[in-house]
Amino acid sequence: MLPRRRIFRPAPSPRAWRGPLLLLGLAAGAATWIGLGGPTQLFGNSPREQDWAAPPAEVRVVDGETLRLADRIVRLRGLDAPARGQPCRDAAGREFDCGAGSAEALSRLLGGRGVACRVRGRDRFGRGLGQCATLAGTDAAGTELNGALVSAGWALAEDEGLAGMEGAARAAGRGLWAAGARPPEGWAERR
Repeated sequence: MLPRRRIFRPAPSPRAWRGPLLLLGLAAGAATWIGLGGPTQLFGNSPREQDWAAPPAEVRVVDGETLRLADRIVRLRGLDAPARGQPCRDAAGREFDCGAGSAEALSRLLGGRGVACRVRGRDRFGRGLGQCATLAGTDAAGTELNGALVSAGWALAEDEGLAGMEGAARAAGRGLWAAGARPPEGWAERR
């Protein structure tokens, strides 16, 4: 005997739709939970300003404009320091690494003290942008790092509030503006 052939296909059973409908319901429930009952700081809904601080043991200089405060990374707001490996020439004409010099200047400004930063926003790499100062110790008052680095001649001012400090550093020949020194390529033309 030959097997029976079906000419008409039967209507899909309701069980076939159970899986996709269940997934759709779960997705709608998750969206409702996130939108109404989920955490309030989700999807970049964080406060505009935050205070970050770290004791001396948890502060590391990443480069001339970036600090690591424990597990957070903060970039000093309103300035541009040379990148590591960027060549400069000193007054004697010898080439040196400007970025390492800038990082060393920032390390000297820290002086082994803790740091407190007022962070507002993030840069394109996700680092917090902050106005930072060293914590006052028993022997010294706190130092405002952003302005001090520009004033020492190891960074360019990107913020109008620091422009006067950059001008004073250039006029006094401090840091990368020392007499006979050549700052990083393109720096002398800025401003």
